[in-house]
Amino acid sequence: MFFLSPEHSICENRQQAAIRAVRTLHEQGSGKTNEDILLQDGNLYGVFDGATSLGDSPHTQSKTGGLLAAETAAGTFARNGNTLSRLGCLANRNIRQLMESSGVDFTQRRNIWSTSAAIVRIDGDEIEWFQVGDSLALLLYEDGSYRQLADPIDHDRDTLCLWKEMGPNSTGTIQENLADQILKVREGMNIHYGVMNGEPQAVDFFRHGRAPLTGVTDIILYTDGLFLPQTDPDQPADLETFVNLYRHGGLKQIRNLVRELQKDDPRCLNYPRFKQHDDIAAIALSFHEA
Repeated sequence: MFFLSPEHSICENRQQAAIRAVRTLHEQGSGKTNEDILLQDGNLYGVFDGATSLGDSPHTQSKTGGLLAAETAAGTFARNGNTLSRLGCLANRNIRQLMESSGVDFTQRRNIWSTSAAIVRIDGDEIEWFQVGDSLALLLYEDGSYRQLADPIDHDRDTLCLWKEMGPNSTGTIQENLADQILKVREGMNIHYGVMNGEPQAVDFFRHGRAPLTGVTDIILYTDGLFLPQTDPDQPADLETFVNLYRHGGLKQIRNLVRELQKDDPRCLNYPRFKQHDDIAAIALSFHEA
């Protein structure tokens, strides 16, 4: 099923007795459409962040290409009947087929729809995980430590650093001033960074594996809309603050700080980014303490 509400739910499934609670956050950003998707299907949980083409690409069913890509991927994983890596390959092919049937022109890579994803499947005392793009999965432990299941790849760093340099002296938006740079990065998908966009090369960027649940108190899956804004995009993400906010107030505590910092920076100058508010999709799984 798709969670399309920020309300939390308590898990009562006896087969998932280790899970104490499942909490979700799903919020539209500044755009006209929320292209992020939340997924729960049995013991499988995921977040997907769709990206619409930068070119002249058709949309269907009054939905953007990014939303259709995210929905297609989520629907494929919801079948929950194979390894996550194989479901990722199938999701990638399904996105391709949908674009073909929708008349997308593949001769220009700017026209291609895409989505990132972070997914976990609870399997006894382990998890199986899958990640591609900039949707992330974070494990929190009883001893206060934490780790990301896959190292983040910040493909937008150069663009945001350029915007930090020129933004205060510009009169337009980042999209207007750095259109060529943004297009250059987008056309580097599955060359310099990975996304599910129907290209065979996407599978080379799939990251997946298994991890023990020993000592794990929480798993957080989240899209980039929940990233903490940074004044210097060249610095690594402040995961310490992110984790502390979560431990004190859950997903909503992180969301409140993100939106508060963004609220008074509508031109995205103090905290370089692409829009005032980005879409958010996040799932937090809390486990019984050992």
